Amino acid sequence: MFGLNHPEPLIFGVSSHDASAILNELADRVRKGENLLAGRPITLEDWPYEFVPEEVPNPGEVVFEANRFYARPPEMSVPVLQLTYADEEGRFPWDAGYSPIQIQPRPGNFAA
Repeated sequence: MFGLNHPEPLIFGVSSHDASAILNELADRVRKGENLLAGRPITLEDWPYEFVPEEVPNPGEVVFEANRFYARPPEMSVPVLQLTYADEEGRFPWDAGYSPIQIQPRPGNFAA
C-alpha cells in the first residue's frame, strides 16, 4: 500500500487465506480514501475480532521485499502498521487477562 501513499500493513498468526482476505479488504478501503491510523480500531465485516494498527518501530528490519521494490534503504524504510487483533473476549495484548488466539509478536520485538 506504500504505492498508495500509505504504510504497509502486517499481520501475524492467521492463515494465508485469512491474511489475503484481510489485507485485500483493507487495500480496497485505502484505495477508496480511508486511512488506517495507528491506535484507531478497525472492524471488518467477515472477521470476528477488532484490529488496532500499531506502528512498527523497526520496519527496515522487517519489510525487505517492500524496501527492495520501492528502492528504499533500511534507514528510510517503507513505514509499517502491524494489525494487532483482539482475543475472543475483545482484549488486546496490552489489556489485563489477554488470552492470545495466536502468537502475535509485539511491534519492535522481532525482525525478519
